[in-house]
Amino acid sequence: MIDLHTISLIKEEVKNNVGNKVTLTAKKSRKKVIIKQGVIESVYPSIFVVKLDLEDNQIPSDRRVSYNYIDILTKNIEINLDNNNRRNIVGEIL
Repeated sequence: MIDLHTISLIKEEVKNNVGNKVTLTAKKSRKKVIIKQGVIESVYPSIFVVKLDLEDNQIPSDRRVSYNYIDILTKNIEINLDNNNRRNIVGEIL
């Protein structure tokens, strides 16, 4: 059963870090993990949006990805702040 209190804590933690640079680790399949860097751009009731940084060989464009808060709870994605201690922004909650 999904704990609504935990979801609300995750939403609040993501909301508190809007505008901060993060490293996003997403599990795409059993053996494939994608690591990207970007900025948490906006939060909505069911999802949040991360604007990804350009890679060296990428055509300039505004690339955004969106995830729902359940993805963090189920550990399909992990978000770490890009500061000196590289803290997982919801590590203390889970």
